[in-house]
Amino acid sequence: MAGDDHGVITEERDAGEVDGSIDVGRGLDALDTPTERRVPWWRRFLTSVVPPIVAVALFVVVWQILWASAILPEFKLPAPAAVFGTIGNEFAGGQALSIIWTSISRAVLGFLFAVIVGTPLGLLVATVPLVRSAIGPVLTGLQSLPSVAWVPAAVLWFGLTDGTIYFVVLMGAVPSIANGLVSGIEQVPPLLPRVGYAMGATRFQAARLIMLPAALPGFFAGLKQGWAFSWRSLMAAEIIATSPSLGFGLGAYLNQGESLSDMPSVMAAIILILIVGIGVELIAFRPAERRILQARGLATGP
Repeated sequence: MAGDDHGVITEERDAGEVDGSIDVGRGLDALDTPTERRVPWWRRFLTSVVPPIVAVALFVVVWQILWASAILPEFKLPAPAAVFGTIGNEFAGGQALSIIWTSISRAVLGFLFAVIVGTPLGLLVATVPLVRSAIGPVLTGLQSLPSVAWVPAAVLWFGLTDGTIYFVVLMGAVPSIANGLVSGIEQVPPLLPRVGYAMGATRFQAARLIMLPAALPGFFAGLKQGWAFSWRSLMAAEIIATSPSLGFGLGAYLNQGESLSDMPSVMAAIILILIVGIGVELIAFRPAERRILQARGLATGP
């Protein structure tokens, strides 16, 4: 009987150890699982929508106070009502949407070209030491070069054509995208590509299936910066390279206001450029970045 009891106790202890190890394993797995914390819509509204609205309202109030104090003459600092009235008139006349679309379509197309060029270039620089030694410093230098410096050369090379616009956008965005990918790959643990090679992956497969997904957060940061440079480069090109054959974008609208000494139009163009930049960030890049970080357990919430 004692032996039977001992056997039963041993079996129960073994079963307990097995159950305990399973529980520990589940607990460890849970540590790697991204947690999602649902936030009520009203709290999201208060934390994400209200603060920008308050900031904009405060800015307009300060602007109105400065205008009312007449520190600067009217032609230098128009009233907020005059500027927003100009924007309203442009939308009412149907011109604003056409102006915005001209610039956005160019920026998106130029940005896509920059991604196509910058991604393989970044992979080469990050994975081939000889290419990195030859091109790496050049990419860093190009990233720090103001994109407006390319406009006169582009006009002489391509004339007043769309080629000038897209060339300036490419030269502004490609270095940022390539350097962002290089930075992301540098943060990938060396063990990951070694495992891929051990499992028979070729160099191209390791880059496409291992390095790029692992470097995605850093690469995405480079994409965001590349878009910012694309937008800035486009504005510089549209302000300087103006021609009826190039259409009429936000940069040309800003340049026209300056030529006519029409300060409400100048400030309206600046506000529209800012709104488009913020809108693209909020609508496209921020949700994608949140999903990427959530998939890696680096961010919580919807």
